[in-house]
Amino acid sequence: MRLIDKVKVFEQQYVFLRWATGAEYGKVKYVGDDYIEFDILDVDSMEYRETVIINSQLLLEVIYGGSDISRIVAEISSMLSEG
Repeated sequence: MRLIDKVKVFEQQYVFLRWATGAEYGKVKYVGDDYIEFDILDVDSMEYRETVIINSQLLLEVIYGGSDISRIVAEISSMLSEG
């Protein structure tokens, strides 16, 4: 199984993504065979900073669990219930 096939499972999920030139927390918007569309999240304000298109061959690591991801999901969820 290729890494890109595994990442497709995490579309519309919050993850930590590391690629050749950067690493950020955010939400995977779209995963294709040739690129990934990724919304970068400012973890201080919990707002989206920018959207990046990443060549799938440059993808190095995806972390989809852990305390940081859980905190981000909890903070985003609490913001949704307030609004």
